[in-house]
Amino acid sequence: MTVKKWVYPFGEVADLDESRQTVRSLLGGKGANLAEMTNLSIPVPPGFTITTEVCNYYYDSDLNLPEDLDVQVNNALKQIEAILEKGFGDSDNPLLFSVRSGARESMPGMMETVHWTYIQNHPWTHS
Repeated sequence: MTVKKWVYPFGEVADLDESRQTVRSLLGGKGANLAEMTNLSIPVPPGFTITTEVCNYYYDSDLNLPEDLDVQVNNALKQIEAILEKGFGDSDNPLLFSVRSGARESMPGMMETVHWTYIQNHPWTHS
């Protein structure tokens, strides 16, 4: 059984044998642009894109995420941690991410939800 690929590290998009429009549909505008810049050797910090298909799956599956999504996201995080020698959630040497929406259609309020969920579950303190 082939596992569906939900997460694409920026440099792995070159492996897709698809048209530019298909990649844009799969990764959203920002994800496709970051992948293309990486493939052109333009300096882009390491990162990954979660496909737009995850959103479709979520709504088609009674608001459930794909079972193997967490494994794929964790693997992508581990790759970035190794490259940058930082740790996600490590208070001494933190790996920070910019989370961006790249949906094919506007999703008002989506980014506020992502940010507030993280802030509420991971309080920051000043020294």
